[in-house]
Amino acid sequence: MNQLDALKQFTTVVADTGDFMQLAQFQPRDATTNPSLILKAVQKADYAPLLAQTVERHRHRAMDDIVDRLLVRFGVEILQHVPGRVSTEVDARLSFDTAATVARAERIMTLYQAEGVERDRILIKIAATWEGIQAAAELQQRGIRTNLTLLFSFCQAVACGQARVQLISPFVGRIYDWYKKSAGSAWDEAASAGANDPGVRSVRQIYQYYKRHGISTEVMGASFRNLGQIVALAGCDLLTISPELLAQLASSDAPLARALDPVSAKGMDISEVRYVESSFRYALNEDAMATEKLAEGIRAFAVDAVKLEALIKAA
Repeated sequence: MNQLDALKQFTTVVADTGDFMQLAQFQPRDATTNPSLILKAVQKADYAPLLAQTVERHRHRAMDDIVDRLLVRFGVEILQHVPGRVSTEVDARLSFDTAATVARAERIMTLYQAEGVERDRILIKIAATWEGIQAAAELQQRGIRTNLTLLFSFCQAVACGQARVQLISPFVGRIYDWYKKSAGSAWDEAASAGANDPGVRSVRQIYQYYKRHGISTEVMGASFRNLGQIVALAGCDLLTISPELLAQLASSDAPLARALDPVSAKGMDISEVRYVESSFRYALNEDAMATEKLAEGIRAFAVDAVKLEALIKAA
């Protein structure tokens, strides 16, 4: 049994790509997208017609409307290749506007339903800012399931649990990147690998907290840099993995054992925490890594959204 098949025994494998033609070989249950992945995909020759067709059909509409229709078009295609769900992201430039995020999410869901896609196959991705988490809470109450992304800290995860969001995506690799860069020449790769990886430790803490306190929000580790991070989180509810790393897992026969276990987490001595807006903002502010990576992630997704709009204008 290869490592990918072994992982699927106790973790739902999700493909982290907008390139739906790569999906069949790995047989993931779900798929996730973001503006950067869609931008990457539409610049490939295989997907150029999809961009051109969408723009031609909706050229008279506002730019944000065309963008959402393009994202949904990719999502509909992806759902033909996975049996589960696809995550589609709200414009990162709305990350600090609760009402605008709710409105955009509802429009995306309406577009999917117009294509005959059931609500339970869609997760709306929203940045885990305070405003984003409040938007997600409202959407969940309206029957729209959410995936809170750009999640780097324990306080973000706790607030998402309080909001009863469907799923969170803590970013393993970006946490690792920050600590490695911060340590500079003092970084010890071997001592900070596997279970000791700072990104892995962050997800493990969140997973154990959720299981200990019966929080139903799904934990989906994301943004992996190497196989060691994936192996160290085997047993997490879901892991969203790039096609490159999925291929590495599929080609490896090395042993892979469960690392995270809900039963053992249930018996741990972990105190319950609750946040209101002021305490959330202070906790996030106290975490330099999370503060920097959240802001950086929003900026990067916003830049790629602008690039995608430029391609649409040129089409």
